[in-house]
Amino acid sequence: MIKSYADYQRYLEADRIALGVNSRWAWLFDEIFQFQRLLRKVEFLTNCEKNFFRRRLAVHRFRKLSIKLGFSIPINVFGPGLAILHYGTIVVNSGARIGSNCRIHTGVNIGAQLGRGNEVPRIGHNCYIAPGAKIFGAIEIGDNTAVGANAVVNKSFPEGNATIGGIPAKVISQKSTKGLFVHGDSRF
Repeated sequence: MIKSYADYQRYLEADRIALGVNSRWAWLFDEIFQFQRLLRKVEFLTNCEKNFFRRRLAVHRFRKLSIKLGFSIPINVFGPGLAILHYGTIVVNSGARIGSNCRIHTGVNIGAQLGRGNEVPRIGHNCYIAPGAKIFGAIEIGDNTAVGANAVVNKSFPEGNATIGGIPAKVISQKSTKGLFVHGDSRF
């Protein structure tokens, strides 16, 4: 969670590295990077700033871009180093918590289990979530875990360092996410 301007800058830099954006001017042309910058700005303004008008303007722009890109991603859910790879539907519950260096594809749904209130997933650091994955319920996914394409994860995998997939998901490999992608936040 962003709690200061220094945190805000660190999150922006980690997201830029995770997305592989090399140019300072890329935000003009890359709408996903624009979205992530707005996400972090709204988090900063909500958590740290008291200026109502700046926050309202940023929230308005954030919502418009969210609708345009098909993202339903609330603030204060993802740690630094988020990489959204494609346009398209991504739905995340506001109660979910996802650690640093998450790489997420389109068609992903991270949410509460029907009829269980707000029991939502907790996902560790350095996780890769492939296209179409569904993760729901009061579950925990450990660090360095890859979730396979179209997997339905409805039970916990707290040990981490594995690849999970299938319907319902099970461990299909002990191969972790190490070397799978660039980590924006090198602390993890």
